[in-house]
Amino acid sequence: MLHINDLTYRVGGRMLFNQATVVVPAGHRVGLVGRNGTGKSTLLKLIAGELSVDGGSVNVRPGARLGRMAQEAPDGPESLIDTVLAADLERARLLHEAETETDPMRIAEIHMRLADIGAHAAPARAARILAGLGFDHEAQQRPCSSFSGGWRMRVSLAAALFAEPDLLLLDEPSNHLDIEARLWLESYIKAYPYTLIMVSHDRDLLNASVEQIVHIDGGKLVSYSGGYDDFERMRRERVAGLSAAQVKQEAQRKHLQAFVDRFRAKASKATQAQSRLKMLARMQPVVALAEDEAVNFNFPTPPSLSPPLIVLEHASAGYTPGEPVLSKLDLRLDMDDRIALLGANGNGKSTLIRLLSDRLKPMTGALRKSGKLRVGYFAQHQAEELDLKGTPLGHMAKKMPNATPQKHRGQLGRFNFSGHKAEIEVAKLSGGEKTRLLFALMTVEAPHILLLDEPTNHLDMDAREALIEALNDYEGAVVLVSHDTHLVRLVADRLWLVQDGTCTSFEGDLDDYQRQLISERGGSERERAKAEKKAKKNARIEIVETVPVVDTVRLIGETERKEQRRIQAEKRQQIAPLRKAVADAETWVARMTKQVKAVQDKLADPKLYEGSADTVRATQMELGRAQAALAEAEAEWLNAQTQLDAVTQDAVA
Repeated sequence: MLHINDLTYRVGGRMLFNQATVVVPAGHRVGLVGRNGTGKSTLLKLIAGELSVDGGSVNVRPGARLGRMAQEAPDGPESLIDTVLAADLERARLLHEAETETDPMRIAEIHMRLADIGAHAAPARAARILAGLGFDHEAQQRPCSSFSGGWRMRVSLAAALFAEPDLLLLDEPSNHLDIEARLWLESYIKAYPYTLIMVSHDRDLLNASVEQIVHIDGGKLVSYSGGYDDFERMRRERVAGLSAAQVKQEAQRKHLQAFVDRFRAKASKATQAQSRLKMLARMQPVVALAEDEAVNFNFPTPPSLSPPLIVLEHASAGYTPGEPVLSKLDLRLDMDDRIALLGANGNGKSTLIRLLSDRLKPMTGALRKSGKLRVGYFAQHQAEELDLKGTPLGHMAKKMPNATPQKHRGQLGRFNFSGHKAEIEVAKLSGGEKTRLLFALMTVEAPHILLLDEPTNHLDMDAREALIEALNDYEGAVVLVSHDTHLVRLVADRLWLVQDGTCTSFEGDLDDYQRQLISERGGSERERAKAEKKAKKNARIEIVETVPVVDTVRLIGETERKEQRRIQAEKRQQIAPLRKAVADAETWVARMTKQVKAVQDKLADPKLYEGSADTVRATQMELGRAQAALAEAEAEWLNAQTQLDAVTQDAVA
């Protein structure tokens, strides 16, 4: 279906692709992955013919229909259903021609072709796609212009899926979807009958729906079979293999060079030495894979507060007097809570986040919180409030007007804005970099609770993993809204369901919730079987003998995930005092280092020796005591750091 041969493409003088080659067979579903800025979206434009290559070729099978999501969300007076139906250009053209054609033979041909492409069933198919993406029958009849940008992007996705081209290109299709719609998309893509190439940073979506991963790596296109987890495993093995080959080759090179150096001057060995020189010249170096720069998230540790942090009692919240979005809210938040909000978009998850952040006051009932509570609030729309002409350093200076430039840079450094990166104009930052800047700004005061509304939309895979690690290390409470099921599984200990105008605790895990969704939507037996198969894949089945009559099957996958989350919580509790011990030891080392230097400066001063010998001896003894104290401090620091490293490595293992 697609052959990319020796592709070369530059952007602003920077080499994006350098003789890159890959083949995508017909009918394959491919995930396109790579760090932000490596050229994923650019490659889709090159495949679509929207950009011209600098070298090489991009060849799509002749006659193949190619489709992709529109870059601009539809915003006209047409209804959603009509917008989606119009995406099938052949159907729209034939229907229009049928209304004006007078030749009986041509009319017959038109109707035969309409029957071949299933034109009469198209409205029902379009309605099913829209329903899967969260639009009920009433919403499907409304004009596109009546919806917000995020919902209109869903219509754009629905149109691309409905057209069913031979080669479908999708760029982050799950970005504007809640978990409900994302689950539907996962099953739809998995059953897509034609070729599909999808850019996505959603690990679970890639694992469930594609059979090939193409990784943009150093300007090359490297293909791996399987889903994202398979890709990560094979890439690790490849890195390890290349590293081992590099070490082996270097040892061989040294051995050959040693022979040459030793026997080059001896006539009897000259021929052998010359032969080894030729071997050295022919030896091609093994090039190790370039490792991407690590992405850092480091949330400051908040001071402890007595529980509870926030309590809602019979509260309601909304935007129009007398019309609450949420009511009957009886909820409590403590420092060790890790909560994910579930529920379809429009049910009030963001409203609850705004209520907890004090950006929205309760209409009725009460919201009680600690007077010392500090809240960190993140929402994607905040990126629009950044000064595009400013710099991260300038934004931090405004946020911390009384702090020194060193403290400004220190806070930015927690989120990978070190050195010159702190002085780049915000307009030139990528979406992921703007997200990291928002995190840096929102955590200046070391908040006790992080309220995160879709924090991963612009983060690549590595940044998402760094965020997961940082949230698990963070010692305050977390409440998050996210369509990223991988993030929810690894961070959240509890689930709250926002539904039917209120919020209640959901007893179960994410797989339970997904099975409930399929059941509530009246999924077919096939869909139920798929959901059960997925659940069984995530679970280990254990047979337990109970009574002589029958065996009992016990699914313990959910228990294992709960145990993993419990271990993460224990890890945070175990690491906290060790981090404090390391910090205290570092302070002690710094103080004693300064004291040793001060005494050494005294001993280096010639005036000291103009006085009595007793003063000199006393100063030398003072240096000895200071050096002993420094050695003790360094030993204390080394011990604390060793314990911290051991606990951290155990947690990773």
